[in-house]
This record gives sequence, structure tokens and C-alpha cells, in this order.
Amino acid sequence: MARILALSSHVAFGSVGLAAIVPALHWLGHEVMAFPTVILSSHPGYPHYAGGEVEVARLQAMLDAADANGWLADTAAILTGYLPTPEHVRFARTAVERVRSANAAAIYMCDPVFGDDPEGMYLSIGTAEATRDQLLPLASITTPNSFELSWLSGGDPVDGPESARRAAAALGVPTVLATSIPASDNRLANILFQNNQGLACYVRRRVSAPHGTGDLLSSMFLGNQLNDFSPAYCLGASASAVDASVAASMGRDELPLAGASALWANARVLPAASA
Repeated sequence: MARILALSSHVAFGSVGLAAIVPALHWLGHEVMAFPTVILSSHPGYPHYAGGEVEVARLQAMLDAADANGWLADTAAILTGYLPTPEHVRFARTAVERVRSANAAAIYMCDPVFGDDPEGMYLSIGTAEATRDQLLPLASITTPNSFELSWLSGGDPVDGPESARRAAAALGVPTVLATSIPASDNRLANILFQNNQGLACYVRRRVSAPHGTGDLLSSMFLGNQLNDFSPAYCLGASASAVDASVAASMGRDELPLAGASALWANARVLPAASA
């Protein structure tokens, strides 16, 4: 069992942000210190939602308390997701630095949550720039979708595995897990780039999928890595868990996480092929 500090959104209803991250990491046997960067009734895609940002000063006080209790020294990884403002990005950097000052071996996974296709950027350019400039240089792993990967690498389109490879190499992060990359035969690829090699898992492209798949994939990959599985297994197990959850969500607005344990336990680990 490992302890993970997770910074992302919290929703009262739905399966995005911490609502996906925490159950996935718990299922894989890990302990989570969950720091909500926003508290909302649901994700903003619904006609009505309410809530707002959690003040950075409050998050800082929570981090100070965790440190004073000695919990940061036993933290094996940090995962950052939805960070609504540049100030929250700066706090995330502080959190990574504080954990690593207590445990130099801590893994940092940066999930750069600021945009997606087809809607494009849904946070401010300032927030995206802060993520690129302040968090990516610290990251052990980053998990951008195709839109985010394109933006972070300079703006050239990421429309397939080869363009994803070029974009991933430009980020300067040791491990890049590029998600939702368009592929042939009406498929999407999740591609893991590390040590100058690429491994890809392919899933069928569906007409629609609920929000939260990126949160789920990132946390599943990190949790499996902390359980000392091989990169190919971490990729295949994570992609299969997400694909099973999306398949079970047909006709629903949210991922069916209440019954996800059986889905994830029975999901066949997808093969990972060279990309």
C-alpha cells in the first residue's frame, strides 16, 4: 500500500476528478489524501451547477497540517488534476516540492486538465501556461489528451500515433501517457512513451463517453505502477478498466463507479503493442 496526495476537483454528484481518482486508487490498495481544488454540485457540463474554488490559503493550511502530522514523509506519489487558476497551479508546485523534500523518491504525475476536443480550452490560457511552465518540469509522468498534448508541445496537431510521438518527445517528461489519440479503424489509442519507446493500447471509439475517463485512466496507471507492475501491464490494465467502465455507462451521464469493482476485476488486460 502506498500513500498518494491527490489534488483535483470534488463534485457532489458525478464521476470526475477526485470522485474517480479516489475509488480507483482505493481499489488498487492505496491510501489517498484528497485535496479538493474546487467543490461543485457536478461538473459544469450540466445545465445547472453550483459551487466554487477552494481558497489556496485553505489548501496551504491543510498541507501544513499534513506535514506537521508526518504524513508527507510517507507519501509515495503526488497526482494533480483539475487546477482552476494559476494560483492553484503554484500551490500544486509547492505541494510537490514539500513532498519531495520529505521523500525525494516521490513520483509526481501531472494530469494537465485544461482542454479537450472538440470544445478546446476550458480553463484560462494563464492556467495552461502555468501548468506547462511550473508543473511539467517537475513531472515524473504526464497524461495529456490529444488536445492538451498538442497545446503543450507547441500547437502542431496530434492526429495519430506518429504525431503523438513527436509531441511527447518535446515535453521533456520521462514518461508520457498520451490519451485519446486518434487511430485507424475507428479506434482511439492510449500510448505510453518512455525510454525512447512507445507502447499503445487500442480501444473502440464510441459515439460518446461520460466525463472522468482521463481521471480514471491516470489514477489506474499510477496505482498499478505503485504496485510494481510492468509498464505494459500498467497501460493495458488501465485502458481495459476505463474501456469496461465506458461500455457499462451506455445510456448514463456518468461512469458507473458504484459497481465498478466487479467491472475492473473482470476486465481483460488489453495487449500493449509497439507504437
